[in-house]
Amino acid sequence: MSLDCDRAEAVFAASTDFTVGLEEEFAILDPETLDLVPRFEELRDAAAAEDPPLFERITGELISSEIEIISGRGEDVHEATAQQRDARARLFALTRRRDALLAATGTHPWADYREQPNIDTEHYRRVVEGLQYVARRNNSFSLHVHVGIRGLDRAVAVCDRLRPVLPVLLAVSANSPYLDARDSGLHTARTQAFTRTFPRCGIPDAYGSWAAYREYIEFLVGTESIVEYTQVWWSVRPHFDFGTVEVRIADAQSTAQESEALAGLIVACAAQAARDHDDGVPQADHPRRLIEENLWRAIRFGQDGSLIDLDRARQYPAAAAVERLLAWTAPVRAELGIDPAFPELNGAQRQRRAIEAGAPMDEVFAAAVGETQDTYVEEARPS
Repeated sequence: MSLDCDRAEAVFAASTDFTVGLEEEFAILDPETLDLVPRFEELRDAAAAEDPPLFERITGELISSEIEIISGRGEDVHEATAQQRDARARLFALTRRRDALLAATGTHPWADYREQPNIDTEHYRRVVEGLQYVARRNNSFSLHVHVGIRGLDRAVAVCDRLRPVLPVLLAVSANSPYLDARDSGLHTARTQAFTRTFPRCGIPDAYGSWAAYREYIEFLVGTESIVEYTQVWWSVRPHFDFGTVEVRIADAQSTAQESEALAGLIVACAAQAARDHDDGVPQADHPRRLIEENLWRAIRFGQDGSLIDLDRARQYPAAAAVERLLAWTAPVRAELGIDPAFPELNGAQRQRRAIEAGAPMDEVFAAAVGETQDTYVEEARPS
């Protein structure tokens, strides 16, 4: 990855507003035990031999028990979603042929992180060497959404405006109550284990301009704190290679419908933030310590708790989070044709209801895996 800030300026100057790229991370499971199994390299090589179009959409993540598919650039969220559906269908067909299963929850409930081998790439060797326990501890799965934004000053402004939105999106996406073979008591243990552990992660500062963000990146490089800009793991960041704002806050979603709805909502939030910036809509610069209060509430209680309206210093039910975001983004959603539909309960709520009813961990997870198997391929098949 280039740390050339001049090149980043050129990339963003040529970017197109509201193009979309989707990244979905899946756990690779043994179909009998539902344990994590390190088969990424096998599946990647099988795709290269059996399905070259799929091979172009597969990437590796930190551990060999994880596989990611990417949509590539879509001119809008609808094209990106169509491309992702095709990639999903191909991937799930490949895993069936290879006698493997895929799961899409933010964490694996009982996997021991100490037993998970890391993939052998220069980037991840560097991550593990640099972060040690912090990197090895991170066995998590998420949804990332890239939204094209023209111009780096605008991209930084969009990131700034999305800061207070991040905990709200997290509450909507929460889907990881288990960690280390225990009920964590949280709605998103992934966020606690990853976002609050990694350096330069979670809610970023408000930078105000590309000049200030560039100064920050160059400080990190100059002090040998990072060697590639992707080592800045903020939950929203400008992506220098793609000319996008990347939103990284969400847990992986157990159903395809939720993944697509969440992606659409995130695109709408980024696009509305850009429109608000262009129109000069005032933006409160909330301190990170206040936004962090909402982040903790989202981690702990998800949509079963309450969030804080930071502008009014009042609580509101987190169950109203989707409606609030839909109301804010209504203008740009009408422009872009985005109309996401969410179930009454999100993934964490469904799992927590089963936990409260006395279901054991393996049954709760098996039900989530079943949701993934039933939904991620129902709307597309390999061509």
